[in-house]
Amino acid sequence: MAGIASKLRDWLRTMLNIRQRRELPRRGPKPSIGARICCDDLRMTVQAGMSNELWIWLQARGWREITYKPDRRRYREISTEWARQLIDCPPEQREAVLAQAIEHATARHAADKHVTSTVTGKAGSPRGRQG
Repeated sequence: MAGIASKLRDWLRTMLNIRQRRELPRRGPKPSIGARICCDDLRMTVQAGMSNELWIWLQARGWREITYKPDRRRYREISTEWARQLIDCPPEQREAVLAQAIEHATARHAADKHVTSTVTGKAGSPRGRQG
């Protein structure tokens, strides 16, 4: 019953737009490869080759590592290709590359997760199927 009340309260707060924005977390060390970083409604995965200088530059623009789980927020995802371009570009072109990456960011929803799993039964056939 508490779960239903919590979901109803969450829905009501969203509908009435009475959410409180979280403060920007403190700056931290460069995240490891594969970690997710975010800024407002944008999210990107840390790729190999991200320098400490680039991380400091991103932090100055509000990017922080996502450290809370489960993260239920809805983000626009910056693709791996754009993250790679940001890493590879010279420092004087970072603003332009990041602006283009943001333009091409795509919304990710739960329906976009093409998660398919099959539980197998005896003889390797999917459970529940007769045949």
